[in-house]
Amino acid sequence: MPNYEELKKKALDALDTIADVSVEAYKVAEEKARVLARRAKLTAEITKERALIRRAKINIGDKYYTLHKEDPEEAFKQYCDEITGSLDIIATKQREIEELKKGCEVCVDEDESCAECESPQENENKESE
Repeated sequence: MPNYEELKKKALDALDTIADVSVEAYKVAEEKARVLARRAKLTAEITKERALIRRAKINIGDKYYTLHKEDPEEAFKQYCDEITGSLDIIATKQREIEELKKGCEVCVDEDESCAECESPQENENKESE
């Protein structure tokens, strides 16, 4: 039969082993958390830089179009023509909206169309029901 001192020594040795393993596990977990946090920070910084690049490219395109829309280099001609075409379509549709507003007494002074003239067929259908 083992005596009390032997059991006490084995128990203390086991606790020391558990403590050592726990400390090592903590250090490994701490290092992994540090690495993950650093990776997340770097990823966020990369995303921010990519957004700055995208914004700069958009600004370059806007500036190029403004300066060269009448006579773009061959590589940019198709894009400039597409932009000019879309701007023309927008202008046409905006003129049409302005013409439609002229027929409505309610929204003549408004920036957007009103409920009165936005869907005249619906209003006529409600009145006839």
